[in-house]
Amino acid sequence: MSEVLPALGQIACLVVLLVLLVPPLGRFLAHVYTSEKHLAVERVTYRVLRVDPDADQHWRTYALSVLGFSLVGVLFLYAFGRLQQLLPLSLGFPALPADGAWNTAVSFVTNTNWQWYSGEAALGHLMQMAGPTVQNFVSAGVGMAVAAAFARALSRTEQGGRIGNFFADLVRTVVRVLLPISLVSACVLIVFGAVQNFAGSRTMTTLTGGTQTLTGGPVASQESIKELGTNGGGFYNVNSAHPFENPTAFTNLFEIFLILLIPFAMAWAFGLIVKDRRQGIAVGGVMALLLGLSIGLVTWAEMAGVGTAPQLAGGAMEGKEVRFGEAASALFAAATTGTSTGAVNAMHDSMTAPGGGVVLVNMMLGEIAPGGVGSGLYGMLMIAVVTVFLSGLMVGRTPEYLGKKIGQREIVLVALYILTTPLLLLVGIAVAVSFDAGPAGVLNSGPHGFSEMLYAVTSASNNNGSAFGGLTSGTPFWNTLLGLEMLFGRFLPMVLVLALAGRFASAKRLPANAGTLPTHGPLFVTLLTGVALVVVGLTFVPVLMLGPVVESLS
Repeated sequence: MSEVLPALGQIACLVVLLVLLVPPLGRFLAHVYTSEKHLAVERVTYRVLRVDPDADQHWRTYALSVLGFSLVGVLFLYAFGRLQQLLPLSLGFPALPADGAWNTAVSFVTNTNWQWYSGEAALGHLMQMAGPTVQNFVSAGVGMAVAAAFARALSRTEQGGRIGNFFADLVRTVVRVLLPISLVSACVLIVFGAVQNFAGSRTMTTLTGGTQTLTGGPVASQESIKELGTNGGGFYNVNSAHPFENPTAFTNLFEIFLILLIPFAMAWAFGLIVKDRRQGIAVGGVMALLLGLSIGLVTWAEMAGVGTAPQLAGGAMEGKEVRFGEAASALFAAATTGTSTGAVNAMHDSMTAPGGGVVLVNMMLGEIAPGGVGSGLYGMLMIAVVTVFLSGLMVGRTPEYLGKKIGQREIVLVALYILTTPLLLLVGIAVAVSFDAGPAGVLNSGPHGFSEMLYAVTSASNNNGSAFGGLTSGTPFWNTLLGLEMLFGRFLPMVLVLALAGRFASAKRLPANAGTLPTHGPLFVTLLTGVALVVVGLTFVPVLMLGPVVESLS
């Protein structure tokens, strides 16, 4: 009981914070994406970019803008990595290898933040600030912009496929939302002990009389947007388990709060954009239900432990920070894999087999509980369309969602979206086990070793970025494979979402009638939850059997 009460207490605090702050932030986000006014700093940015923020883009133009902007980001970050030794504040670090620079560039531009390197031993301060940190802002902004465009399309009627302006959505997201909140968050982290300086390596004397080399840097500023934008890439190799990034139990809970804040607020904003707040509450309710289920299962697995040693110790403490313990580590793990964050405050490779299996499933669901900033919302809305379609088939009616008819072309786009990630994941793990270079980097043998490879491919294809930790992934084989998984896993679904948004923006709004399925009540919440678990989750049962399930039964 003494261990259960603190676990329930931190969950209760987190729920209270989200209940208090999600609605006002959701209202602000809805205003950001529907307002016709531009701030002065935004107008200057548009002039520099030479774009017209009032031009209402067709979905194809919007998609090309997303892809073009992201391509420039990849090229810029790749060049940074290859030329790092020439940059000021490089701390003497050499250039990244070609395959490593490719992987890093794709990783941060796709909001994955997979790291094959140790941050404090590979990247200088300027590279950290102008490379990964900048992409933490804009990659999060891209995801939120696409989600806003999809919500806007559902609220429009007969607009000829026009869904808004990508550059206006992106600039507003960064200037009005991400920059102010991350600035305040960074200050909070600094006050409670996070590091923010330009120090290089320093040799310090330990309590035992030995020495240890520690690297300072602009940590807090990167940490705040790392969590807020569901990015996840850490300044240090051990990520949020490092006391310079995550000093206390308070900052640990604060970082979890930052991870969940915008994804839930985007659901609330969705309801306001489509002028039916109940729709946003229903979507957010499913997200919360799935997240709560995940938190409960991971917490049980890690606090109960599996096997004699963890049970005698009162829980599975291997790979966990003693500052946080099992419950706080389990809550962090569920939040970071339920979203597309990928930050960790414990080593997932050391989790119990059931606990590791749950965080794997979180990612395999498409990270919709509540998902990444933007990507979680449009991922859940695509599953909502599937739910409405299946419900219409059961009662023999033409399905519709928010008054938009779902015909053959619409459901083909949704089906392609649903199949994209499983295809990338399953093909990726098949490639990994088919070449000697794949298993060569595995630390453990048997089903746990397979889980290490499966986790890496799952994390990359779903743009999460966390790792089991036992896989040596900084090789040309893994850098190339995971780079391709991240690239296609990010932009193929985005293009399909925007294509469906164009269809919805062109369609008429059908009036509701007696046969229309209400998409805001408990029945729809139950159906949507079931579809997310069954239609998406069952796809991965065979591959899970080879890893976490077999390990649990061993």
